[in-house]
Amino acid sequence: MKHQQSGFTLVEIAIVLVIIGLLLGGVLKGQELINSAKAKSYAQDFRTIQAALYGFQDRFKGIPGDLAGADTKITGATLALVNGPVGNGQIGGAWNSIGGTDESCLAWQHMRLAGFLAGSTTVGCADGNAYLQTNADGGRIGISSTMQMTTPTLMTGSYNICSTGVLGKIAKQLDTQLDDGNTETGSFRVAAVGGTLALATGTVADATSYLVCLAF
Repeated sequence: MKHQQSGFTLVEIAIVLVIIGLLLGGVLKGQELINSAKAKSYAQDFRTIQAALYGFQDRFKGIPGDLAGADTKITGATLALVNGPVGNGQIGGAWNSIGGTDESCLAWQHMRLAGFLAGSTTVGCADGNAYLQTNADGGRIGISSTMQMTTPTLMTGSYNICSTGVLGKIAKQLDTQLDDGNTETGSFRVAAVGGTLALATGTVADATSYLVCLAF
């Protein structure tokens, strides 16, 4: 007695392979869209903070965090006690300062109380505090007049905004959107997390997290 063998035909196998290809293509396209959306979000962070600082300066004739008499000019504001002199037009302190009376820490409170940014006004710059300004991936954003990155030259500008925990793939997209497309030159640069040495575009790995800074 003969038994009939069963199995997939070439046509059926071809259809399955086409379906798998479509699914994989959809996943990759979806990831590409997610990365694109994140890059736009990061870019918007930089633009929003710049606009907030300039708006604050126009209204109060001073700089957030550095504003002389901030505690009397803005209801609920805290006056900076270190990184002075207050009123010198610079935001003193590191971009990632943990000091609650540093100008770079208080800048967020001043801009928020003045209505230029949303967020907590209860000052606390220690890691993990709800007061911190964060990006789309939860990395910290900071602002300071102390330029962060060197090589081939020190970044120039009055202020720099830094954002950490940014994937290399997105960091390179941001440099193309905001600057010259070279991660070690210009007003936008990329460094290892916690570092100050700007990295060449070719050494920035897509899946590694970096620190990015924009000077203006």
